[in-house]
Amino acid sequence: MKILLSVDGSSYTKRMLAYIVTHDEVFHTNNEFTVLTVQAPVPNRARAAVGKEVVDNYYTTESEKVISPVHKFLMRHGIDAKTVTKVGQIGETIGKFADDGKFDMLIMGSHGHGTIVNMVMGSVATKVLANSKTPVLLIR
Repeated sequence: MKILLSVDGSSYTKRMLAYIVTHDEVFHTNNEFTVLTVQAPVPNRARAAVGKEVVDNYYTTESEKVISPVHKFLMRHGIDAKTVTKVGQIGETIGKFADDGKFDMLIMGSHGHGTIVNMVMGSVATKVLANSKTPVLLIR
């Protein structure tokens, strides 16, 4: 099975990872895992003020802060996942990447903030569900 793990470095990411490694009957190491983190775009005016190189370094640094501990954790549990970083509107970018990559499943943590619907799933999760045909497993 081809599985996409959407991570943001939050405690919900940690819960999702703990869930995966404790359910190896479903998420065994024979699956193909890809870890995705998405950085929100820096506003155009800020980008113009500081320059492309500074913004690109910011994206790289922030993505590495999220991806590195996740990759190390998965490696300790025998999962050698590919890693991908993107910049864009978070929910929409995750959904599009999942569909374009033809993943069998997308797994992500859910924060559960905001309105009634968002309290159940989280705003990013809601946007992912609205922008993807890939089956999603939300871990809270």
